[in-house]
Amino acid sequence: MPALADLRRPAACLAALLIFGTGAPAQTSDLVSDTAFRVCADPANVPMSNEAGEGYENALAELLAAKLERPVQYTWYPMATGFVRNTLQAGTCDVVMGYAQGHEMVLNTNHYMTSVYTLVVPKDGPLAGVTTLSDPALQDLRIGVVAGSPPATHMVRNGLIGKARGYNLVVDRRAESPIVDMLDDLDAGEIDAALVWGPLAGPLVKSDHPDLAVIPLLEETLPPRLFFRITMGVRQGEKVWQRELNSLIRRNQDEIDALLRDAGVPLINDMGDAPKDSG
Repeated sequence: MPALADLRRPAACLAALLIFGTGAPAQTSDLVSDTAFRVCADPANVPMSNEAGEGYENALAELLAAKLERPVQYTWYPMATGFVRNTLQAGTCDVVMGYAQGHEMVLNTNHYMTSVYTLVVPKDGPLAGVTTLSDPALQDLRIGVVAGSPPATHMVRNGLIGKARGYNLVVDRRAESPIVDMLDDLDAGEIDAALVWGPLAGPLVKSDHPDLAVIPLLEETLPPRLFFRITMGVRQGEKVWQRELNSLIRRNQDEIDALLRDAGVPLINDMGDAPKDSG
């Protein structure tokens, strides 16, 4: 099912790539396919995407493609070093389904969700009521955290780093799955709690860890912030395509929210301080 570049228009694609390389804005009609919804995606990044189409970003791609009346085509590449360069910038696909707002490597659409880092703990354990990382109940515990992620700074500030267990940040998910390993370690009692990005934690706990609870960290007031707005990423300069996707997001936001909630993603308001109204 992996997609290739649209070979029916090689001359147009080559011209657009030459323009893009000089820094001039690329024209949407040159690079963006009008016959398929071409998605750049990780082939082994559950719960977000995989080659079997089981992730919620796969479902989101199918939803938007249906609105455009086009089939989905994928370019698969690990979400690690070189991802954007070897997919979106290479012209083999036209959109990355999930990208943090403000990232300079892509042109961001309007955000389609806001989510937050979470504390994952045993559902019936003594930490089930903890809502902040300054809670004394977390002292002297073994807490799993992705090295270099925003919660690590909060752990240092609150004296929680001494017994922390670090997990890798940028990996090839075909060979390594740090968040899956972290949640397995929590279930096995090798750590006492885990700090995980909500769009990973919520779906994984919902599908595979029924004895764990996901607590959105909405009460942290000191930097760095723990909530982020997630957009779709397109090539720099493709303003027409960006506006088309913005319109799709705006007109179908309720369906997008329902899809994400069904997957288990914790959605919050744009200020990052409360759950998003489901009504």
